[in-house]
Order: sequence, then C-alpha cells, then structure tokens
Amino acid sequence: MNIRHWLSTIVFCFLNQLVLAQSLPKPLTDDAFLPVSLEAAKLGQLLFYDKILSGNKNIACATCHHPDFGSSDGLSLGIGEGGDGIGAMRSFGSGHLKAERRVPRNAPALWNIGAREFTHLFHDGRVSRDTLFASGFNSPAEEFLPIGLTDLVAVQAMFPLASDVEMAGDKNENEMPGAVRRRIDYGWQIMVQRIVSFPEYVDLFIDAFDDVEQSSDITMVHIANAISAFERFEFRADESPFDDYLRGDTAALNEEQKKGMALFYGSANCAICHAGALQTDHDFHNIALPFLGPGRTRQFDYKARDMGRINETDLAEDAYKFRTPSLRNVTETGPYGHNGAYNSLAEIVMHHTDPKTYFKNYRLDLATLPKAEHIRPDDILWHDKQEQQRLFSTVTNIPVTVNPSDMPFIMAFLKALTDKESLRGRLGVPERVPSGLKVD
Repeated sequence: MNIRHWLSTIVFCFLNQLVLAQSLPKPLTDDAFLPVSLEAAKLGQLLFYDKILSGNKNIACATCHHPDFGSSDGLSLGIGEGGDGIGAMRSFGSGHLKAERRVPRNAPALWNIGAREFTHLFHDGRVSRDTLFASGFNSPAEEFLPIGLTDLVAVQAMFPLASDVEMAGDKNENEMPGAVRRRIDYGWQIMVQRIVSFPEYVDLFIDAFDDVEQSSDITMVHIANAISAFERFEFRADESPFDDYLRGDTAALNEEQKKGMALFYGSANCAICHAGALQTDHDFHNIALPFLGPGRTRQFDYKARDMGRINETDLAEDAYKFRTPSLRNVTETGPYGHNGAYNSLAEIVMHHTDPKTYFKNYRLDLATLPKAEHIRPDDILWHDKQEQQRLFSTVTNIPVTVNPSDMPFIMAFLKALTDKESLRGRLGVPERVPSGLKVD
C-alpha cells in the first residue's frame, strides 16, 4: 500500500511537471528587446533626472520614477508639479506653486518597457502603435505627434512634460501650460529651447545623434528618443531567479517558488492575464479596484470618474478596464493597481479572487496618500452606488483561485521575479545635470 502510494505520488509529480513545462513561457533573449545606443542612453539619463524639462523647473521624470522606489514613487497617487521631496515623504509643497491635486493615476513601474512585445503604454493604453498616423503611433497628440520617434517609450515620455498636474504647471505660472493649450507641440518646443541654451547638452546631442551637428538641429524627437534609450537600458530586468530557471537552471528556484510557479501558471489561473515571460497579456481588464482620487475624467463627462480604457475606445464594454501590468520586480513597485489602491502585494493578489467583495470591504488606509485638507476627498466617488453598479457590470470574469494556504507559495514565486542587480540601475543617479538644478 505504501509502495502504491509512493508510486502514485511520483507519477502525479511527473505529470504535473510535464504540464507545467508546457505552460511556461520561453526565456527572454536580447532579441526580445529593442536595441539601445549607449551614447543616447547616457544623455537620456541626464534628461530623465533634470528638472529643466518641467514648467517651473521643480520636478523631473525621476521624481515619480525613482530607483529608490522600484522605478515608481512609493505613493498610491503621486504629487506632481509643485510638490516637494520624493517617495512617501513627498508633500504638496508650499507657496503659490503648491500642488493643488494629486496625479490622477499611480505612477507605473518602468521595468522592461523596452521589450518588443509591448503594444500599448499608460494604464488606459492611450499610446500605441498605429500606422494610421504618419508618426506610426496613436497618441493624445494625434497628427501633431512628430515623425521620427523610435518607439512607444519615446512617445510616452513626451506627455508628462505637457501635463499641467505632472510637470508643466498651471496657467500663469510659466509659459508651458499656455503653449500646450494652444497646441501640444508648441509646449514641446519650449522644452527644446531650454535644452539648447546649455552648451553641454548641445555637445552631448551632437555625440549621441548622427543627424545633429549644431544646436538648431535638436528637436523634441531627439529629447524623447534619448529619454527612451535611457529608460529601456536602465530598467531592463531579465536576470531574476525565474529567468535563470527558464534558461535551464532548475536549482534557481526553491521548492516554495516552484510550487508558486506551478500555481501561477496552472490552477490559480493568474497567467490567464499575467501571461508570458513578463507576466502580462497586454490587454485590458476590470478587476473592480475601489474608486480612489481624482482619476482621469473623459472629455465632456458629467462627473469626475476614471473609466479607463473606454476613454480611448468609446466602447461600453471597455468601461473601467485597465492595462495588465507586467510583474517584474513587483515586490519593489508598490502601491499596486492603476490607482495604487493597495500598499500590500498580498492584498491585491487576494482582491483578484473576489473583486466585488474586496471592493465592498476596502478601507482607505490600505493606500499611501499624503494627507491634504485643500484637495477634494479621495473617496468621494466611493459613495456613488450607481457608479459602483456600473463598475461591477463589466468586471472581467476570470476565476482566479488562490486559497489562503496557497499565498506563501504565490508570494515566494512573485519574489523570484526580482532581478536584484537591476534595482541598482545600470547607469544610476547622476551626481549633477547640465542645468545645474538639484537632482532628486
């Protein structure tokens, strides 16, 4: 009897491993990523950390995408232009430039966005590849997006610069918001004029780009392509224990991590959405995350609410759907969700198992939101029962089955997605930037 039990256990384990091996993704290779010019990446590093690209010269890309916070900002909803400090200690600032609202959505982590498989960026996918436009990309700028941008990351990098709440500032504070209101590319031209006023930057652009011989050759396309080169180089993360396992090192994962991997890519159904080597299907789903903060309101909407993908498609079935994030370095990138609703990775994993119940039981203290009496309450839409029903009507019906007893294994696997060396950054934080402004 014991021998029979032992043999059945061996057969079960063998079959389980066989099924798992067939469901696991192929390992990532260099071909999975877009090529990067190191000279452009080094220039992009300086631009990424330089506050000269913000309207009031007080915030950089790195303020909300800092290596100390897993390429995010450690907040559920960030504090953009006008704020002070970084991470959970960031405040709304003071004086006439004080931030008057939160950034509408959580600052997404930047890991592996240079992978070729990415087709959309931003939580609602408002930047995507599209041959309908001369630029090769669909974006909020539509026909005013310049030609020559190398990839989606370069396109994405342009829009925070033009956002009043993120980097541009409010009207009457500087010349940027007024220019953007006239036409978005007028605002970008102001950024170019600032950059070319620094001879050190001009020399760096000449070194990085073959088509730049003098300051007048520099355009917003060069700035965005340089920032993209840096982000794609700096935030590549494909040397985790999970990667080692996929490449043939079966000892790279311990038994808990292997069991968690089997659950993730098997019976727990996590990989239905978090598919592939980067754990994303690049699609859009509604998991009934609780309402939080101002959100991005659709043009002409009669109430302030963030309805996600429908903002771009105008399809009713896309209401409250948001892009599936990659899970690389996920233990380092909280808070989680398009609005950072959960500080705890375990909490948002469990939310997937019963979205409506977790929505109803949600508490605001599960998020990280620096308090401010001068802004609209973060949970104001929470009390709108009609909107709750709209949210529930399009919840993605995927039976995620993670039992509490499975959680240690799932969490162990998610930890195995961490590429520890990548967290340092390949180039890191520069000691100074050509503008002379303070580096966060």
